[in-house]
Amino acid sequence: MLKITALIENKPSGNRALINEHGLSLLLDNGKDRIIFDCGSGCHFLHNAHKLGISLSGLSAVVLSHSHYDHAAGFRDFAEAGYKAPRLYVGKGFFKKKYSKSGIRYTDLSAGWDEEFAISHGFALYEIAGDREILPGITIYQGFERKHPEETIPERFVKETDKGFVKDDFSDEIALSVETEKGLVLIVGCSHPGILNMVDAVKERSGKNIYALFGGTHLAEADEKRIHSSLDGLRHYGLDIIGMCHCSGQKAEEIAANELGEAAACLSVGDSVVIK
Repeated sequence: MLKITALIENKPSGNRALINEHGLSLLLDNGKDRIIFDCGSGCHFLHNAHKLGISLSGLSAVVLSHSHYDHAAGFRDFAEAGYKAPRLYVGKGFFKKKYSKSGIRYTDLSAGWDEEFAISHGFALYEIAGDREILPGITIYQGFERKHPEETIPERFVKETDKGFVKDDFSDEIALSVETEKGLVLIVGCSHPGILNMVDAVKERSGKNIYALFGGTHLAEADEKRIHSSLDGLRHYGLDIIGMCHCSGQKAEEIAANELGEAAACLSVGDSVVIK
């Protein structure tokens, strides 16, 4: 069994005690290991866990999909509040500063903390390059070949390097799979490398069926043609459940709901799904 709970998501739910924000944080619990996947932009995911009666002690790991603030800045609040996990996993290149560029103006989108901060708060830090099974049946994937030309990265996203600002290729972004009896459940943060590129890579490299997908698909700026194309592509890969969240966008979530019905398990803050 795998239970997924949205501790932070863009959309409010029927539980008005919870706080929604532009961001993502998912708690994964397979009965043996509990993992926080992304931490939102601040302390609100901690507030929501408290209101839901969810303990954040006894975690197996924290996994951060990439270093944009809406996925990783909340880790500072998590650590400074005294919460612990024996391992923190990020992708190789996570700590390069990320920006949104508009003309000559650069807006810092980074997490706001560095390696020293994580280590000083007692976390064993792992920067993943390639694929790695981090716990039994739980694997991180990093590095996604660009096979789908329509899945482009907006020009505004740049990162700072020794050679100055360059276009951000999001090579640091990672995804996570959890094995279930029905197949892999794939968890993604924002899918900047392209959701079809990521699903294609995981399916090919794992050699396993992907049963369900949850997370941000970065289709908020896509037109209807691309949204339909992406949904068709995901169904072509054999996914039974497509849970669009966060940066997927209202239009994509509505189209998914119309086309897939209950199989479009789009999460709002506080929502849970259970895969048996």
